[in-house]
Amino acid sequence: MALINTIREKSGWAVGAIVIGLLLFMVGGDLFTGQNSFFGRDDRSVGEIAGQKVEYDEFNASLEQAKQAFIQQQGRQPDEQAMGYLREQAWNQLLYRIAFQKQFEKLGLKVSDDELTDMVQGNNIHPSIRQAFTDSTGQFDVLKVKEYLRNLDKMDPRNQAAFASFEQNLRPERLSSKYTNLLKMSTYVTSAEAKRFNEAQQAQVNLRYLFVPYFAVSDSSIKVTDEQLQAYIDKNQGRYKVEDGRSIEYVAIPVTASVEDSSEVRQTVNQLATQFASAPADSVFVKLNSDNPTAPAYLSAADMPEKLREQLPLQVDKVYGPYAENGTFSLYKVTGEKTGEQAAARASHILIKADGTTPEADAAAKAKATDVLNKIKGGADFAAMARQFGSDGTTATGGDLGWFQQGRMVPEFEKAVFGASSAGLLPSLVKTSFGYHIIKVTAAPTKKTYRVATVQKSIQPTDGTRDAAYNQAQQLKGAAADLESFRKAVAADKSLQKVEAKNLGRADQAVNNLQGARAVVRWAFGADDSEGAGAKAVGDVSRVFEIGDSYVVAVLTGERSKGTADVASIKPEITAQVRNELKAEQIKQKLASAKGTLEQMAQAYGASAQVKTADNVILSQGMIAGVGSEPTAVGRAFGLKVGQKSEPIAGDQGVFVVEPTSIQPAPPTTDLKAAQQQLVAQRTARADGLIFEAIKQHANVKDNRTKFF
Repeated sequence: MALINTIREKSGWAVGAIVIGLLLFMVGGDLFTGQNSFFGRDDRSVGEIAGQKVEYDEFNASLEQAKQAFIQQQGRQPDEQAMGYLREQAWNQLLYRIAFQKQFEKLGLKVSDDELTDMVQGNNIHPSIRQAFTDSTGQFDVLKVKEYLRNLDKMDPRNQAAFASFEQNLRPERLSSKYTNLLKMSTYVTSAEAKRFNEAQQAQVNLRYLFVPYFAVSDSSIKVTDEQLQAYIDKNQGRYKVEDGRSIEYVAIPVTASVEDSSEVRQTVNQLATQFASAPADSVFVKLNSDNPTAPAYLSAADMPEKLREQLPLQVDKVYGPYAENGTFSLYKVTGEKTGEQAAARASHILIKADGTTPEADAAAKAKATDVLNKIKGGADFAAMARQFGSDGTTATGGDLGWFQQGRMVPEFEKAVFGASSAGLLPSLVKTSFGYHIIKVTAAPTKKTYRVATVQKSIQPTDGTRDAAYNQAQQLKGAAADLESFRKAVAADKSLQKVEAKNLGRADQAVNNLQGARAVVRWAFGADDSEGAGAKAVGDVSRVFEIGDSYVVAVLTGERSKGTADVASIKPEITAQVRNELKAEQIKQKLASAKGTLEQMAQAYGASAQVKTADNVILSQGMIAGVGSEPTAVGRAFGLKVGQKSEPIAGDQGVFVVEPTSIQPAPPTTDLKAAQQQLVAQRTARADGLIFEAIKQHANVKDNRTKFF
């Protein structure tokens, strides 16, 4: 009886424990990993736009819509790379809808039901509707639209859903159009602006200039401090706005087939070669045994693989190979031969181009080509002469063009090559639109084709090879507890190569040339995954990631917050800029003490100072011949009188002193309409992108998608 009473007393506790256990089981690890809203926590938000949270379900609905559109357009499911682009597209659509909607509301912009009806079946038909209901003669009939709408409820549900989706997007699209048109239509160019633009397009100056390039001053003589770099960033903050970023170092251990793996595949291919020779149905054999089965086809010498072409002429019923190339063993069986429609040939050439379009330039090119041809006739090596005198991309291969069929070269060249009855040097030059050709036929034209069946076997790593690579990655992971030990472990194993990836973005899909590395990016931004927590601090080492055919271990080396870049993250980029500014001050001080003409100033400065001339310099282009883009120096030249020297000017490539020798102002004009129209067109063309970026910048966007994707 005492035992029964004890059970009764404790049963309430026992039932409670069971209930709690079931609850924990149902919510699982999410209770502790933060993937739910238990106890009031809200972790289903993928971000925030203009003060409005974007929930996971809302984002996923937008993503699904983009995914279905992709499937309809491409006829296939999106792969992981495409999904990355679709997620970015879905996010931008939400950003556009939420951030812009607040602007629409501020201005009181609306789209009425009557407007929507007008866009579908009224007087201002939407372009998509007009295109869909335009017949083969180019005529649009609104009555067909109305008939389609009357019968829509009887159509396939997919058609109904597609039209509903289209109609749903009409209102935000029209709102957006109204908003951007308000801003675009406000674009205005004054007559003074048009006048300056016209003058900048037509005004010219001839000038003499003294130039000291920055490279004339040794980099090692200029010490750039972090304080100077920070001052430069502070002065140019608008140029160095950045988003959140993470920097990592990583090791990618490739899973590549070993010599043993290759030998194993070769044994299999050798057995297939014996079977292939006696196979009664080549097409079936290829389909059953090739990793990349293709139907047997007749090939000319121009189209067949190089390894097979080296065996010409080929024998029917013979198996050639196996040949190892690009990680694949190939077998080729010749099952027939016939005369094809187009001839194929192989040739080499030496192209001599004219240096200009004048008759004199053409005559000089012909004389040079004749001289080279005569040297080859006299015993000079054709390939050596091609390397020395050729002027196209074949010089590195001694002029070899390889095999080609009729119809692939210019007519004059083809007539000469395919008119040859045998291999050898053609006795005369051949002129084409490219210049003069010296031609050597290296394989006589032939129309013979061979029917070839191909079996290919890829050299794939075995499970043992894959396991060895994985174990090596796990050993690295085990030895690396932080950044210092990671680097030591990599340095201790000469087979490993450490790579740096700086300032990865939240939406990045790749890490340097490591494609499909989204998991690494998410880890770097602290996202939890099914196999472990993300990085929380600099020095954290990742788990082993399987990325394509590699195993990857990474360590977080740096974090960058949204805002203005810090010195460390862009130091290599801006050090050169600051160094040039310091060089400019040094050069300007030395030039300031020099007196007299430009030549006398250059002589006083030293050998690195050059005096040159530049004619027909146009103000709007800002280019100085022989130097490049130098808008500051060009602009200063137009502000001087003829014969007046400027003070030393710090340019993009070096320091200048400019002296105009003549100035040709723009001809006077009272008709500025064309210039105004051109400026308005330029500004409105940039409006869409600028509007989007401006609203995005003021929307205070917080992007937390890495928690989920």
